[in-house]
Amino acid sequence: MLLFNPHYSYIWITTNMKRYIFIIILVVLCGFQSVAQAVIKFEKSTQHLGFVRQGDTLNFQYEFTNTGNQPLIITDTKVECGCTVVEKPADPILPGKQGVIRVIFHTNSAIDRQDRTVTILSNATNSPSVMRFKCVVLKPKKD
Repeated sequence: MLLFNPHYSYIWITTNMKRYIFIIILVVLCGFQSVAQAVIKFEKSTQHLGFVRQGDTLNFQYEFTNTGNQPLIITDTKVECGCTVVEKPADPILPGKQGVIRVIFHTNSAIDRQDRTVTILSNATNSPSVMRFKCVVLKPKKD
């Protein structure tokens, strides 16, 4: 009976070493991938628009900065209803640069307190970003 087979031991070490090397390379590559990302940082996440009259059209914007180290691409925006229109940047926002998301809110069908959200989808690590705007829509003035 042979208790130690040098050939088998060599095969076991070689096979396990290949596995360990593969795992180490995988961990290192994943670490580099997580370091190279875009990050979106908004100056204000909530807009307080005050008191407005029904029928008014409100134009406002959300300013942001790409604080990551890769270009930021805003892929989509989502709103709660058709009364809100969002205009997103078409081009990527380079690291350290600023961008603007413009919003138009039509108050024709709104009345009383409004607390709406705009969801911004991007390649940023902190995506999706949810922005809010609030206002109180009063009845139109009678002539």
